[in-house]
Amino acid sequence: MPLVRRKSKRMTKMPWPVVPIKFCEHLKGKKPSEISLTMLRPLSNNGGQLHHCAARAWEAMKHAAKAEAGINLKPTSPGDTYRSIAVQKAGFLQRFQVEPIAGAQTRTYDGKTWYLKKGMAVLASPVDDPAKCSRHMLGIAVDVANASGKVLAWLLENEQRFGF
Repeated sequence: MPLVRRKSKRMTKMPWPVVPIKFCEHLKGKKPSEISLTMLRPLSNNGGQLHHCAARAWEAMKHAAKAEAGINLKPTSPGDTYRSIAVQKAGFLQRFQVEPIAGAQTRTYDGKTWYLKKGMAVLASPVDDPAKCSRHMLGIAVDVANASGKVLAWLLENEQRFGF
C-alpha cells in the first residue's frame, strides 16, 4: 500500500523507499469500479475510509506513531483516503483543462491531453485500470497531514513495517 505524500516547498530531501505494491488477496486483480462499500472501513476520528486491510494497517501505524514518537497521524482530509471513480473524476476535472497551457504538466484521459491549471496540485486521471489508477481509488492510499520534518522522518523510517 502506498503512503502518498504531498510535496511542499519546505520539505527537505530524504530517501523515498520504493517497493512494489503487494495487494492483499481481496484486491488482487480488482479494478476501482469493483471496490464495493462492503470492502471499505471507516477510519477513526472521521478520517475517511480505506479498504479494510489498509485500514487495519493505517490504524496500527497511527497508534505506533503516537506511542513511539508522540506523533498524531491523520489524513489531510477524509477525501484523501478512498476516492470513488466519480470523486476522482470531479477532482481531476477541477484541476485540469483541455485548452493548452504553456509549460503545464499534462495527463492523458479519455483520449485527450489535459493541462494542469496554474496553482493546482496534480491528481491522477480517473482510469479504471488497477495498474494506472490512483491508489486512492482502491482504498489503499492516504495523504498524510503535515508530512514534513519529524512526521515525515518517522513515516519514512516506519511505513514499510505497516505495509505502506
